[in-house]
Amino acid sequence: MIGSTIIASLAAGLALGLEAPRASSDIHLSEAGADTPSPSDWAERAEKDGRRLCIVEPDANGGDDAPALLAALNDECRTKSIIVLPGPVYHINSPMVTTDLDDVVIDQRGRLLWSDDTSYWLSVSMPVGFQNQSTVWHFGGDGVVWEGHGVGTLDGNGQVWYDLNKGGSNMPHRPMNINFRGFSNSVVRGLRFVQSQMWTMNIMYSKNLVFEDIYVNSTSSTENNSLNTDGADTMYSDNITFRRWVVVNGDDAIALKANSSNIYIYDSEFFGSTGIAMGSIGQFLGQFEYIENFSARNVTLHDTLRGCYFKTWTGNQIGYPPNGGGGGTGYARNIVLEDIKLDRTRGEPLFITQCESYSGHAGESCDTSTFKISDVVWKDFSGTVTDAVPSAGFFRCSSAAAGGCSNLTVENFAVKPVGNDAVIDKWLCKNVLGSDGFDCQEIEENADEL
Repeated sequence: MIGSTIIASLAAGLALGLEAPRASSDIHLSEAGADTPSPSDWAERAEKDGRRLCIVEPDANGGDDAPALLAALNDECRTKSIIVLPGPVYHINSPMVTTDLDDVVIDQRGRLLWSDDTSYWLSVSMPVGFQNQSTVWHFGGDGVVWEGHGVGTLDGNGQVWYDLNKGGSNMPHRPMNINFRGFSNSVVRGLRFVQSQMWTMNIMYSKNLVFEDIYVNSTSSTENNSLNTDGADTMYSDNITFRRWVVVNGDDAIALKANSSNIYIYDSEFFGSTGIAMGSIGQFLGQFEYIENFSARNVTLHDTLRGCYFKTWTGNQIGYPPNGGGGGTGYARNIVLEDIKLDRTRGEPLFITQCESYSGHAGESCDTSTFKISDVVWKDFSGTVTDAVPSAGFFRCSSAAAGGCSNLTVENFAVKPVGNDAVIDKWLCKNVLGSDGFDCQEIEENADEL
């Protein structure tokens, strides 16, 4: 037992001789109806399923609830269990590492609220192994079902971070809310992520995951923006599905970074972000990275900067990550976006740049990247862009990448400027080899995108 925080625990002996089912997307924890199950309901269910049960109540005096959560997730109920977080509020005042869960169901109806002590978090945030990014929670395991029922919330108390950051980029030790690492064969459903400190989540060294019915909102109420509040980032991960997401934030809605494969976004809605991102990638000198087999379908984007964009670093290293770098190589291929609805997109909706570089050097060395972009399809795009948007697509590809981008296809593109009935049909290109469904106009030297 962990103490008074856990009010129910089934002895392992209750399950002797029983083989509990693996957690799967077929497990729904709201079968009893809209009312929150009682402790006795949970005990009955756990006994029936041959699982250990931990019900974690918040500290009665408002103290740090992280130790109780760690005890449940790492010890009492690490395997073959049900962990219940009824709430209402859990105060998270210290970092958490819970990376060895096995066959666990988490039922969360309460709010995890991180403290606003930015100095403390800057001193204890944990590296994730990419750029200078860090986190306050490493989470992983196999066969996990994490249910939020549309009310379970992770609240990063982000406004204090947006005001501290003052619009800067990649502040050292500013933590992302949660880093899913070594996470496999699992489902995260019905959770709310609000006011994340930086990125909402990173999915790293993971595979076979479904994140569905997820709500993300990281927006600022002051003059300081919420830059770097990506909804989700993937890297070194395979077979990740995002379904029925709503994202309201100040950076990428969902971004694919190094070694992301078989990533899917379905039936989602994004507000105010920069859009769906491939990258940035190619930032680390001499490293080979890839993005492969991506599909997005039935996605609506409101007031975003782009629909979908690709961003690779140049082939010349200038400075060092996170805000400098370059010289990486690799490829992005087999990318398909279809049934995409745009609502007042603020820049070119389809966008490729291979000019990413250190601050002050943007637009230089655009023909030096050897990162190859190919086999991209944009199909069934509709909706509007603002009247200031000059073109439907802006594709500045690098000639050093086997001559440029190849096999770019646009099919049934019906996007119009607001208040105009004419489809926008201007496509600006450099080093595009093989275009289908659109006619390229050469990008003028030193031309700027919107």
